[in-house]
Amino acid sequence: MRTVRFYRKGNGECPVEAFLEGLPARSAAKVVAVLKLVEQQPTLSNRFLRKLRGTELFEVRVLASKQAYRLPCFFAGERLVVLTHGFNKKTEKTPRAEIRRAEEYREDYLRRQKNE
Repeated sequence: MRTVRFYRKGNGECPVEAFLEGLPARSAAKVVAVLKLVEQQPTLSNRFLRKLRGTELFEVRVLASKQAYRLPCFFAGERLVVLTHGFNKKTEKTPRAEIRRAEEYREDYLRRQKNE
């Protein structure tokens, strides 16, 4: 079992919540269902959780209403999955800007955890 947590910026803003609120209700429900699978399933196929090559990041992958949604994340310990943000994937490769954004959020999260 894993625990999924949403990254929050220092000002309290949560990019994942903002992403989910902007989705159609059915798509948001599908994303939430996949996040529950990530928490509950002992092993997951690349269909739902995939490592991003050359990084410390993974991405949760959701296909809903013919749209591909991605939620970059990282492991903070063995069982804690921290989601950084979400986006609608329009190209085959994950956009570099989205990877940089997730890496910045990861660094911020780890820095703040260390200082607590």
